Amino acid sequence: MAVRGSVTSPEGLPVCLQLVCFCLWRRLVRCVRCPVAYHATDICMAAGSVVLSNNSIICPNHFTPRRGVKNHEHVNVSWCFVCTEGGSLLCCESCPAAFHRECLNIDMPKGSWYCNDCRAGKKPHYKDILWVKVGRYRWWPAEVSHPKTIPENIQRMRHDVGEFPVHFFGSNDYLWTYQARVFPYMDVDANSKEKMGKALEEAAVRFRELQAEKELRQLQEDRKNDRKPPPYRHIKVNRPIGKVQIITADLSEIPRCNCKATDESPCGMDSECINRMLLYECHPQVCPAGERCLNQAFTKRQYSQVEIFRTLSRGWGLRCVHDIKKGEFVSEYVGEMIDEEECRSRIRHAQENDICNFYMLTLDKDRIIDAGPKGNEARFMNHSCQPNCETQKWTVSGDTRVGLFALVDITAGTELTFNYNLECLGNGKTVCKCGAPNCSGFLGVRPKNNPPSEDKGRRVKKKGQGKRKNKVVVTKEREDECFSCGDGGQMVSCKRPGCPKVYHADCLNLTKRPAGRWECPWHQCDICGKEAASFCEMCPSSYCCQHRDGLLFISKLDGKLSCSEHDPCECTAELGKKKRHRAKPHFTSQHYGRMVHSVTI
Repeated sequence: MAVRGSVTSPEGLPVCLQLVCFCLWRRLVRCVRCPVAYHATDICMAAGSVVLSNNSIICPNHFTPRRGVKNHEHVNVSWCFVCTEGGSLLCCESCPAAFHRECLNIDMPKGSWYCNDCRAGKKPHYKDILWVKVGRYRWWPAEVSHPKTIPENIQRMRHDVGEFPVHFFGSNDYLWTYQARVFPYMDVDANSKEKMGKALEEAAVRFRELQAEKELRQLQEDRKNDRKPPPYRHIKVNRPIGKVQIITADLSEIPRCNCKATDESPCGMDSECINRMLLYECHPQVCPAGERCLNQAFTKRQYSQVEIFRTLSRGWGLRCVHDIKKGEFVSEYVGEMIDEEECRSRIRHAQENDICNFYMLTLDKDRIIDAGPKGNEARFMNHSCQPNCETQKWTVSGDTRVGLFALVDITAGTELTFNYNLECLGNGKTVCKCGAPNCSGFLGVRPKNNPPSEDKGRRVKKKGQGKRKNKVVVTKEREDECFSCGDGGQMVSCKRPGCPKVYHADCLNLTKRPAGRWECPWHQCDICGKEAASFCEMCPSSYCCQHRDGLLFISKLDGKLSCSEHDPCECTAELGKKKRHRAKPHFTSQHYGRMVHSVTI
């Protein structure tokens, strides 16, 4: 593996490579083989570092894979990290990441290529939740453990510089691995279609716990340093930029409502004001209600009282100081009014300078509001898949303006949110951290439907009492992942009736797609080629009645019947073989029987 360039301070000294650091003034430990340095804390130091003394280490960049060790082989995923689709991929040579060249919007590189995270020196850290590849087994969730906290027998296992122990969810097994066989777990992975039993549930719970700890540290650090929101210029009305113009209608063109000054609440929320119904704001010189008109919130800037605050996981946010009733006007969204050409130019500049916060909101086909450089407090309102506010486009004095209105009754101290309905113009999806029950996982993706209420469920049950219905089992016609490696992409499918298995052609060593009535190797014995009677549930390995004894066992990860290739830890393979040789479990085609042996790491 190539050693990447170091990161140095203006004075030429090495600085900590951890991207988010909470210990700015702690001492540094330096690698004795290259200029890499970290703060001497478990939070900053990369997993796999070998500590030599109080101020010197050997960093994970100096890992050298051993020949013949299956868990030292570099592996890349077969789907794009941006769009999750398969196809022709550009693979990182330092980690499992893979991308479509089109998704990154780059030209095909010459020679070795590394992803942005690897070029930035990003490494796995202790207490990170990762997806880990073990041999031919599917990707499995695990937590990076500190070498001091693992059992002694795991510590004594052979491991090299750059390797770190991971603790698998669901089985409580350990394994020494390295960066080229892991990639980060994300909160949306809890919705994975893979059936991993309690392992994925445990990973999701642990991930949220660690995220809460990290966010709390960040919040405490921000308060300690008295951090303030990023600078911007506060403005009260939209400011046109370049060729963009603000429209002003003649008084004769502004619609007149039928409200009267003697009404109880003229042009109010509960009135029958035709202008309010059509999202037109009354003009003070045109409305019959005159000074008593209650439909001039934009012009008079009748905003709800709000305050900017630091959230745990989503940066700065906005919350109300007093109660807000459903339908009430909260604030106007103001900023610089730009055209589409200027918008794309600003997005391009943001991508080139690693700026990830955008404040752009489409006003109409020719104009966009950008509240980034200039705006008001509404720019701090965060996204939610289940928001308590919404945007409405109103016509004010002939021009279109955007207001934020309460969708529900909001109590004082509640964070104000709205759905961004984001159009992704950048290089990839943005993870959503709103925490709503129907969260879609990514900005710009439609939220999930809300689950039915308990009352509705009870009514359905009562209606169907006394009637027996046949249980309908819906089987999947084709699986989504390769049955050999567990990844997605372009597949060949088995034509045997009832078999949903699909494979990568490369995983089966096929040079071209099979034609005709092709059956996958899961249905033939691996040894003699006859009809298989017992099957590995993790890969195409299968055996006939004559050859199946001693070749299959129950996986400790999920309790499924597996072949020896799916031993969750390489170090137990020989022990497992000895036990299987002695026990000789017998499997029948009707029932696979109980677990005959158990290997504990």
